[in-house]
Amino acid sequence: MSAETVRRDVVVAGLSDLRERERIVVDVDGLELGVYFHAGEVRAWHNVCPHQGGPVCQGKIMPRTVQLVREGRKSGGPGFHPTDRNIVCPWHGFEFDILTGRHPADSRVGLRPIPVRVEGDDVIVTI
Repeated sequence: MSAETVRRDVVVAGLSDLRERERIVVDVDGLELGVYFHAGEVRAWHNVCPHQGGPVCQGKIMPRTVQLVREGRKSGGPGFHPTDRNIVCPWHGFEFDILTGRHPADSRVGLRPIPVRVEGDDVIVTI
């Protein structure tokens, strides 16, 4: 007899509330998730940092750091991207793109996505 995984849909937020707050962290049957609204998109991530298991979704949301380039291709020092945002793990500062879940320096490292969709005002995850 084989074990069958049963997946189900769970409403975790209202879209209007998520838009206002930008992020919520929820527990669905013992599975902690971070649900985000950014640039008109909704994403959901497992709340575990791949670095050392920290609660990544409870970290700050920060603009992506970029290297500014001045005239003559000279360094203008660090700056911030005007629209891209990263989730910053509160344990060790590992960063992940809010929309892709990827680490900016190593695309092999990333957050575990949770299927999410919007129906009307309901934000629904599939677990």
